[in-house]
Amino acid sequence: MKFIKYVLIFTLLQLLLNVNIFAFEKVGTTSFQFLKVIPTARAVAMGGAYSTIGVGSESIFWNPAGLTTVSNFDAAVSYLDWFMDATQYSFSAAYKVEGIGTIGIMGMMADVGEIKETKVSYLGYQNGVYNPGLTGNTFNPKSIVFGLSYAKDLNDRFTFGLNLKYAYEDLIYYGKGAIIFDGGMLFKTGFKSIVVGASIRNFGQEIIYLDKNYPLPQTLNIGISAYLFSDDNSLFAKLQDHSLLLSTDIIQPRDYNQQYAVGLEYSFSKMLYLRSGYLFNDDNKGINLGAGISYKGTNVDYAFSNHGDFLGSVHRISISVSLK
Repeated sequence: MKFIKYVLIFTLLQLLLNVNIFAFEKVGTTSFQFLKVIPTARAVAMGGAYSTIGVGSESIFWNPAGLTTVSNFDAAVSYLDWFMDATQYSFSAAYKVEGIGTIGIMGMMADVGEIKETKVSYLGYQNGVYNPGLTGNTFNPKSIVFGLSYAKDLNDRFTFGLNLKYAYEDLIYYGKGAIIFDGGMLFKTGFKSIVVGASIRNFGQEIIYLDKNYPLPQTLNIGISAYLFSDDNSLFAKLQDHSLLLSTDIIQPRDYNQQYAVGLEYSFSKMLYLRSGYLFNDDNKGINLGAGISYKGTNVDYAFSNHGDFLGSVHRISISVSLK
């Protein structure tokens, strides 16, 4: 077990070095941009500070090590009302196999809606009416990703998880697919409720479009979280039925400068949740807000994100069901 733990830590450090090299590349230089969109409401409401607090099958999308929080079976679906009539759908499910670990599946589809086809040959005046190039036809590009996950507790403090995914982007006249890997780890420090963790997402081969190579949107997260107050193991105060979770992440995208995320989650009686988060060093994002309700294993979460005057607001809804 110790050997495996050291191998995982060494691998993460190697990936960290690689990501730091890629950090000097510029915005817009990576392919498969839909993989960067966070589908789940709770993660967005926390500003993306989610590498150490993801629970249930939804953690597949952020840090697969969080799958070990599944006690029996968990399934979730999410809907995202994205920019300019685009939508995104996702699902995840995980099942814990005693003595083996937790096995999960996931899928996500991005739908940009119908686009009117234009051609230069149609441009100009036709029967006295100007045509901006419309052919009368429409097309509907889509992007999908689906995969398998595995996570296991190596001991009472250290957890790791892995994703194997296949992503395909349909550009109508040209499409490309790729096999992609995610990996993550969590470490419970044993001091109060402090948890540290790291995840790397979208690690894989470069995508070749015609005669040019474009890397995947590889992203590294390193985070730490703790309860400021709760009914057990909080940093400052012990309160019955009330808790306040603080989570922070350092985020290093492959095609952007380093970012910093901070999120807060207030809970009353582990039934009602209020959340807020902020992502620093981002051109478009503002404050994120969210709320959730949990009752007898069913969770409904909502998130609101402000992306500025031009892009406007974005709404997400997630529903999950857990069986003990």
